[in-house]
Amino acid sequence: MNKSWKLFILLEGLLFIGLLYQIFKTPQLIVAFFIGALLVIWNLKRKLQKKHNNNFWLVLGALLMIFGLLSANLFWAMIVIAVIFFVLNGSTLFSNMNAADFSNAPWKRKEIMIIETEASSEKNNKRLKRSWIGSERIGNSVFEWDDINFSIFAGDTIVDLGNTLLPKDESFVVIRKGFGKTRILVPLDVGIMIEHSTLRGKVSFEGESFGLQNESVKLYSSHYEQSSRKIKIITNILFGDLEVIGI
Repeated sequence: MNKSWKLFILLEGLLFIGLLYQIFKTPQLIVAFFIGALLVIWNLKRKLQKKHNNNFWLVLGALLMIFGLLSANLFWAMIVIAVIFFVLNGSTLFSNMNAADFSNAPWKRKEIMIIETEASSEKNNKRLKRSWIGSERIGNSVFEWDDINFSIFAGDTIVDLGNTLLPKDESFVVIRKGFGKTRILVPLDVGIMIEHSTLRGKVSFEGESFGLQNESVKLYSSHYEQSSRKIKIITNILFGDLEVIGI
């Protein structure tokens, strides 16, 4: 480790100690930080116990903690010193990197996944509780397909259709959202139809990207008519981007 790194770590460490002292010395900061930490811990504990799937208190707690940090002068001093350090030493850091350094990166490791099958679940009167605020990913693991239809006030959404088997003919994804980005991952052999409307946002599909302002658009993939499996994506978003990617 060279001298510049040692000096950087020493300065950041001293500022971090000062930051903790400043937070604990200021009543408003310690109250905001303490309440925020309690909300985050309580929410994560409830999630682990599978008692709820609401991210409102988690987001509120994180915002309180961030507010406590942003209100401290020494936190901004840490950011300024970090920016100056990487501006002065960035070229040296990146020039020493090569492809071999990432040969064992986690995203390059291959993994064998054994899929366990089970009987089809009952679809009649099936109810799914979704939160109003927060990011969500549908399709983290293998799942049985059922048409997706939900509304959310704010948050980023990822729908991964690569972990399910779409039935023949048409399937539907219907999303109504106030604010946030939406990304939908679709297998390459599936025909795609997009019907999208927004007050302001960008649409990315089949290598093209364009902005919309209080407009609606209907798009088809190049092989839509020839595909035996089709997905119709219907989205209404006030403010936010839509990205549909073939995988």
